Amino acid sequence: MTLEIYNTLTRKKEPFKTLKPNRVSMYVCGPTVYDKAHVGHAMSVLVFDVIRRYLEYKGYEVELVMNYTDVDDKIIQRALVEDVDSIQIAERYIEEFNCHLEALNVLPAAEYPRATDEIKHIIKSVKALVDKGYAYQANGDVFYRIEKFDDYGKLSGRDIEDMEAGSRVDVDSKKEHPMDFALWKAAKPNEPSWDSPWGKGRPGWHIECSVMSLHHLGEQIDIHGGGNDLVFPHHENEIAQSEALTGKQFASYWVHNGMMQLSGAKMSKSMGNLVTIDAFLEEYEANVLRMMVLNSSYRSPLKFNEETIEHAQKALKRLRSALKPARSQEGGFEGSLVEEAEKAKETFQEAMDDDFNTSAALAGLFDLVREINQARDVGADDQTLAEGQRILKKLTGVIGLELEKEEIKSGDAEPFIDLLVEVRDKLRESKQWELSDKIRDDLEELGVILEDSPQGTQWHWE
Repeated sequence: MTLEIYNTLTRKKEPFKTLKPNRVSMYVCGPTVYDKAHVGHAMSVLVFDVIRRYLEYKGYEVELVMNYTDVDDKIIQRALVEDVDSIQIAERYIEEFNCHLEALNVLPAAEYPRATDEIKHIIKSVKALVDKGYAYQANGDVFYRIEKFDDYGKLSGRDIEDMEAGSRVDVDSKKEHPMDFALWKAAKPNEPSWDSPWGKGRPGWHIECSVMSLHHLGEQIDIHGGGNDLVFPHHENEIAQSEALTGKQFASYWVHNGMMQLSGAKMSKSMGNLVTIDAFLEEYEANVLRMMVLNSSYRSPLKFNEETIEHAQKALKRLRSALKPARSQEGGFEGSLVEEAEKAKETFQEAMDDDFNTSAALAGLFDLVREINQARDVGADDQTLAEGQRILKKLTGVIGLELEKEEIKSGDAEPFIDLLVEVRDKLRESKQWELSDKIRDDLEELGVILEDSPQGTQWHWE
């Protein structure tokens, strides 16, 4: 099956075709670094990490660039409140976000450009837009002239006349049209600024991403990604800027993830309804958050609540159950898991080829888990189980799940656990059920799971 991707620009799924054979250029809008990142930010990076991983599984060489917006009104305001330089604010949260990416098992991007490192290129691009008549200067500010770009609104489906009717403009506005947007902002007191042909100032938000993508990936890219809250005005404006500069289609596929929702509303700092990545990782392992994302369509809203967290934990536990060793090496299962493993692989690929349908892909993996566990229950040995476990670990790795926990817990603890299991067996033989159950329950609280069968009791880490 050919990989198909939903394209926000055309509002339909399209066969995936790259600009260059077997190579994918991919730009993803990163965070504005003025405060702690929340799980909504994590959702976006996890979605595009899964997409990137699957493209690589398909044989593509992926060059992914994710930016940091490190000059912005919010950063400047935070710096004024804390009475520190705005660069210090940005550096603090960039370093923290980089740690989050590692903790969440997100593959590193090829580049992490920052707006402040691209000022020279930004000024050059703004000047080119002015020279072409797509932008104009007004008292040190430079605005993009949206009426000059014939296709303005094609990504969001908005009409310029409707946008104008719905806007409010001061009579003293420096803009020619109410929807014109800033490419360059004249310097204000206590703000970072750089020299430019229009006087001291700083870049507008939208021009940053256009320039960083053009600089690091070239005039045209295969995929541009981000949250669906960026479709308008940010990505709409990126198209207008980039295509006015180059005369070429900017991105072939516009891919947008849905928003993380807490109490039914989009999670955001401004609304105060957020859970930071730090807070989540203090209580849960990173795989739980990834599983929450995988359990749903990447384009749909994702509700953040105890129910979705518990569902993700159970799903993760179910996948890991298939990695348990055989109950006995004496045999008793006269079949093979090769056919079931190949079937799971086909189901996985068909689902992922359908616009990265991770929930359907997981369904195929759960079918394989059931076959592995049923084979173990009827006496399959480790060699037989390995036929299915190898494929399971490979495919879960494709979507970034880490099923095998670190073995730090084992080692010296194993002989004591074996001894407790032996004591419990003796208690069960003498029908001391209360004490035997207490050993089982106490071990479970420590992450050790006991499983009783006719062949005896086995244990494994949860």
